[in-house]
Amino acid sequence: MLSAALSGLLLGASLIIAIGAQNAFILRQGLLRSHVFILCLICAVSDTLLIAAGVAGLGTLVAGSPMLLSVVTLGGALFLGAYSLLAFRRAFHPHGMEAVKPERMTLKAAVATCLAFTFLNPHVYLDMVVLIGSLSATHHGIARVAYSAGASLASFIWFFGLGYGARLLEPVFAKPAAWRALDGIIGVVMGLLALSLVLRFFVGA
Repeated sequence: MLSAALSGLLLGASLIIAIGAQNAFILRQGLLRSHVFILCLICAVSDTLLIAAGVAGLGTLVAGSPMLLSVVTLGGALFLGAYSLLAFRRAFHPHGMEAVKPERMTLKAAVATCLAFTFLNPHVYLDMVVLIGSLSATHHGIARVAYSAGASLASFIWFFGLGYGARLLEPVFAKPAAWRALDGIIGVVMGLLALSLVLRFFVGA
């Protein structure tokens, strides 16, 4: 059982720890110390629910539904493209910037954005539902539960570590120029992710 849990933990970590839209958003909110707990909790719980669904067999349904993945892919591309433009706008026209930190999102806007980054990302369904769900079939009984629990634990460790660990970078972001650079990088990342989704849709169509 411990071996299964460790396998799930390592797989979950390998899928989550990457430069992506969700991680970039949590990093930025962590630096702002804005709604960190609730946003990290949303990300981790969402992953847990998706992993549980995959282990329960939903992965087979998702893998066999090109229409569902197409809708999520296009929706995700549009959202990421729009957020990329907003990030570039913050970087080049920081009108809302305070003496040290930029303007914070309201809780409602932050939660809505976090949910969009989570569920409008087709990779989350392929990774958390299909891949982890499929690989969990190599375990049986309580070992399968331990495997999914390990994968879920990886999400909790990563997101809370990223959200609260971001404040260690505060000395770097004591200057507005650092925030502009971060928003520029986020804009590039979001834009490239949106482009990759568009290309995947048309190439796979």
